[in-house]
Amino acid sequence: MCPLKTNDLHRIFHELDKNGDGLLSTVELNWLLESIGVHFSLEELESSVGKSCLSFDEFSLFYDSITKQSDDPSNEAVLADDEEGRNKEECDLFEAFKVFDSNGDGFISCEELQSLLSKLGLWDEKTGKDCRSMICRYDTNLDGVVDFEEFKKMMLRTSL
Repeated sequence: MCPLKTNDLHRIFHELDKNGDGLLSTVELNWLLESIGVHFSLEELESSVGKSCLSFDEFSLFYDSITKQSDDPSNEAVLADDEEGRNKEECDLFEAFKVFDSNGDGFISCEELQSLLSKLGLWDEKTGKDCRSMICRYDTNLDGVVDFEEFKKMMLRTSL
């Protein structure tokens, strides 16, 4: 997965900060996590982040810690050696896939991708990123959508 740029993180942070106080509460952060298929109780989340609210800098560090864990080669080696870990990884990827596949047809379309990016505050109508080119990059069978296997290869960064 490509790391988000700081301006994207700012946009997500401000979109999630519904009350505009410059802090993300665990309730606001939990909404984001649940929308991408990660489920915590508010108590678990607060225990995990160590406080009930995060500033932008703390949110950025939280994001960095999550992306570094998934990029750590030693984590991948452990999962590769552990059948249970691989099964869990596949289940986690499928849960993430289902977040994108909002209509449940087994494919991620341009419209579904744009909808999720909008919900996360990453879709900007003015600059208009082209979801078709994003889809085409990983659509190896050229059917115009991304299926689970293509999604899995993209997320695991294997050669297409």
